[in-house]
Amino acid sequence: MTAPLAIVGHGKMGRLVEQLAPEYGFDVRARFSSSNIATLSRESLRGAAVAIEFSTPAAAPSNIHTLSTLGVNIVCGSTGWYEQLPQVRSEIAKAGTALLFGANFSIGMNLFFEIVSRAAALLADHSEYEAWGWEIHHSAKKDSPSGTLKKLEQQIHSAGFARPVSLSASRAGTQVGTHEIGFDSPSDTITLRHSAKNREGYARGALLAARWILGKQGVFEFREVLADLQGRTSAAGS
Repeated sequence: MTAPLAIVGHGKMGRLVEQLAPEYGFDVRARFSSSNIATLSRESLRGAAVAIEFSTPAAAPSNIHTLSTLGVNIVCGSTGWYEQLPQVRSEIAKAGTALLFGANFSIGMNLFFEIVSRAAALLADHSEYEAWGWEIHHSAKKDSPSGTLKKLEQQIHSAGFARPVSLSASRAGTQVGTHEIGFDSPSDTITLRHSAKNREGYARGALLAARWILGKQGVFEFREVLADLQGRTSAAGS
């Protein structure tokens, strides 16, 4: 069944989401950018049941608030606003809608999170290893370090690696996104790297999340979508 979709943030990511939306059973009913976001209303949404939001760290909480108030479920790909998450959770609960957010909607990156966690767990008790994280994104990206690099740092510490992780970020040109995690000792260096070739993985992940969140209530993270889908695959194969 085709589902009505709104796109909030009609830049490069938003246009790619629109291009791929029919493959995921969506009919794009409304598009909003900074030039017309003030017109966001029940009428201008034209019946959209879910919205995919790729805007800016400053704009995302306001967009989430407006969309949830209007009864629309939201997939938010913007990062850099998570300090406002407690307030946003309260607003979503009050509205009875759903929000799905994630530091990164690439399936490959989410697998990379798990790889980094495993490496950090293995090295946690080897005190001679120190850790670093580095990234590069295009010059228009607002948050630095990105939500993805902060999430990688969080994964390292959650895995039991208690020592500091030195983070650095570069912004230049049209880089889609490269993230590197390293562990260095006096004897050797271990380097893990994920490089996105294009934005398609992010767009497809967001559309996958939008299908998943239809009809739900509450606040979710993208990893829950992947865990659910992996569980279904395992059940089907058993």
